[in-house]
Amino acid sequence: MKKSTIWLLTIVMALTLLGLLAVQIMYMENMIKMRNEQFKELVTRSLYGVSTMLEQNETKYYLDQDLQEAEAAYRPSHSLSFGQDNEISVDTMSMMDSPQLQRPANLSTLKDLTDSYSLRQEILKGQYLYQKSLLNEVILTILTQSSDRPITERADSATVSEYLRSELENNGVKLPFEFAVTSRSGGMVYSTDGYSPESQRDVYSQVLFVNDRQSKQHLLNVTFPSKRDYITSSVRFMIPSFIFTLILMAVFIYTVVVAFRQKKLSEIKNDFINNMTHEFKTPISSISIAAQMLNDDSVRKSDARLKHVASVINDETKRLRFQVEKVLQMSMFDRKNATMRLEEEDANGCIYSVVNTFKIKVDNYGGSIKANLDAEDPIVNVDRMHFTNVIFNLLDNAIKYRRDDVPLELRVETRNPDEDTLEIAVSDNGIGISRDDQKKIFEKFYRVSTGNRHDVKGFGLGLAYVHKMITLFGGSIRVESEPGHGSRFIIILPLLK
Repeated sequence: MKKSTIWLLTIVMALTLLGLLAVQIMYMENMIKMRNEQFKELVTRSLYGVSTMLEQNETKYYLDQDLQEAEAAYRPSHSLSFGQDNEISVDTMSMMDSPQLQRPANLSTLKDLTDSYSLRQEILKGQYLYQKSLLNEVILTILTQSSDRPITERADSATVSEYLRSELENNGVKLPFEFAVTSRSGGMVYSTDGYSPESQRDVYSQVLFVNDRQSKQHLLNVTFPSKRDYITSSVRFMIPSFIFTLILMAVFIYTVVVAFRQKKLSEIKNDFINNMTHEFKTPISSISIAAQMLNDDSVRKSDARLKHVASVINDETKRLRFQVEKVLQMSMFDRKNATMRLEEEDANGCIYSVVNTFKIKVDNYGGSIKANLDAEDPIVNVDRMHFTNVIFNLLDNAIKYRRDDVPLELRVETRNPDEDTLEIAVSDNGIGISRDDQKKIFEKFYRVSTGNRHDVKGFGLGLAYVHKMITLFGGSIRVESEPGHGSRFIIILPLLK
């Protein structure tokens, strides 16, 4: 699959997932907003009901008070007065209720019955006027005197709490609440123990006794500590949807990363095959030419020429075997555990033998190699063959990435930074490694760019193999380098105790 196709699919899927997530967030916000508005409406309706019930209580209070005063005023007279000129005795009203008036015996009493109905109408009219005057007095008293009563008498905390709980439950709000009664200026009259408007985002208020003068009006304030949980409970069903969406996004991101890695790995493997073909082609061609020369009688008759052909075949065979060994090293990365024989080895001795073998190759390039093996305790638990291959790979890379403008200089050092570890440092004065490349040089198949140089061949397995082996030995490796100033590879291995 082309990289452009992968990018196109990635963009389409990303936009789709982001759109789905945005729709879910918008839906949740609308649900919360609608739930808040609904809750506010229910609480406002409940507070208005409490205010109405308190006003009805006050009306009843003044009505009872006026009735008691009227009853006390008219009780001694045994008569009812309905105005200045209208007085009807109790005997008259009793006569109206007598059986004779209710059931007339004959037509002679019809006139008396008509008169009694007229009298009855007068009595009802008087009662109506009395009740009307009584209500007018109550209303006048409420308008002029009620605001002078203490608010704690007009709306005591127990009554307000009971009414508030009842109204909230009737409107479907069954949440714990805290309330307070305050003046218009904010002065606290009384409150419940848990009332704390500073810690609550939403405080719902209702004016008590709206007919009071504004300066004497009081407010009923209510807060709901668990309101947030109540509101969010209505959108909890969206949580699994968010989780599934996030999981889908994570899987998508992982898939994209894997796709790009596989694409990069495919390209690297193609380069690897091309490099391997080139590396194998040269020694095979040399061996083939040498074999053809052996068929020439003149070559077989000349000992010098025969020795030269044999030397070419031997060198190219070694070169081919070395390349094959490099390829076989790659199989170690696909196995969980490499086959090794860990033994007690003297690191100084192993490194010294590699340096002596490598001197000839360094001398051919007009360079020098120095070994400062100063570690007092060099005993480590390693596989000798793989350990020597590690040192050989580091020195071989130093030669590959040398600078042409200065003589090659290699240095191998050992020391004990502490009583538990051995430090091995391999330094060179080559072209160096950039910071970006330093992060990737220990990855399989990765090769540092050498610019316009085309003489550096390889499979990108050397440093990956070095890192793998040092890790299996229980140690670590890092690089210190700057472009144009050489590189320094530092290996830390645990000592054998």
